[in-house]
Amino acid sequence: MDKIDRKLLALFQQNTRQTTAELGERVGLSATSCQRRLAKLREIGVIEAEVAVLSPKAVGRPLTVVVEVILEKGQSDLVSRFRAFAASRAEISQCYYVTGRADFLLVMSMTNMEEYDEFTKAYFFDNPDVRSFETSVVMSRVKVSLAIPVL
Repeated sequence: MDKIDRKLLALFQQNTRQTTAELGERVGLSATSCQRRLAKLREIGVIEAEVAVLSPKAVGRPLTVVVEVILEKGQSDLVSRFRAFAASRAEISQCYYVTGRADFLLVMSMTNMEEYDEFTKAYFFDNPDVRSFETSVVMSRVKVSLAIPVL
């Protein structure tokens, strides 16, 4: 990646709806060159996905919780099972396998506290692989982004 790719990625992360002509003008390339670079960046896996950031409240999921999960043991089969579980659940928007006190950090979107309570009963309390979990309820969204500094 060169400086132009990095500038292109920085702009693209801000707004993926910009046309290649608009992006090209801002980085000093033709629309066609810009389109080719974006295609290459997708092909080599630099651009993994292009997503919309939704308002949780507007779609009826105003409760965001951040959950630290500690598994019973650090065995690879428990980790693999929990990874597969987390990847399968729509309520879990982000899941990180982490170092430190917890094994996993989850960001979850729920309709209300009752739904989260039912989730914890079904998937944490009744799960023999989960030793404990700690929940933090998000009071307000300060910043929501998956952008990565590239410049």
